[in-house]
Amino acid sequence: MMNNAAISDLIIKMADDELIQGHRNSEWTGLGPVMEEDIAFSSMAQDKIGHAWALYRILHEDLAGPDPDKFAFLRPEKEFKSAHLVEMPNGEYDFSLMRHFLFDHAEAIRYESLQDSSFEPFRMLSKKVKGELKYHTLHANAWLMQLSKAGEESYHRMQQSLNDTFALAAGLFEASPEHESALIADKVYPGEKELFHRWMDRIYPLLVQASLNLPDMKTITPVYGGRQGFHTEHLQPLLKEMSEVFNLDAEASW
Repeated sequence: MMNNAAISDLIIKMADDELIQGHRNSEWTGLGPVMEEDIAFSSMAQDKIGHAWALYRILHEDLAGPDPDKFAFLRPEKEFKSAHLVEMPNGEYDFSLMRHFLFDHAEAIRYESLQDSSFEPFRMLSKKVKGELKYHTLHANAWLMQLSKAGEESYHRMQQSLNDTFALAAGLFEASPEHESALIADKVYPGEKELFHRWMDRIYPLLVQASLNLPDMKTITPVYGGRQGFHTEHLQPLLKEMSEVFNLDAEASW
């Protein structure tokens, strides 16, 4: 029998990451460097929030979890399990683009691993989002290559953004001491360590192609804590903004 608590924990981590990253992406609407990027980031924001909604629905319908809307918008900060990477403000476009590249490849790797999951709702969802994730990663790859080869200043900014975001991105693969072994044993997914290695194998050749250098792994300490409810100073203001309309009448129906 599967460990529902362990599966619920994994769902919440994934959904919270996508919800917060989706809202960060949406903040580029009207502010992108070109109109095409306004449209692209807005579209990807909708996709990610849609993925989060689908995961919250699985939690509600298959695991007797709470109402998806209330769970997304009424929880206190400490109950969120989002990684620090997605909580960070957008900053300049180079930071947001590098976060997009690192996060979306991690997301793609995670969903690919769920295609063989013993938990059927994961298998179904992974097939449904496959096309969207392909578009997201292709978009990230194209802009990574373009900006890394757009002149000396552009290259150095992209390299600095990689240096600044890599430890945060590694924090996406923070394992749960309480639940990890059960998830692996039940073949729900292969575990965070394995996903990290698959992610590295995916992004490394792309970074080489862009002439970007990974930071020395001996000097990198993954930024953990978000999965355990310890967040940056940036999450609470974002949650307040996200839930402002919902909190006007949490019982309203459409």
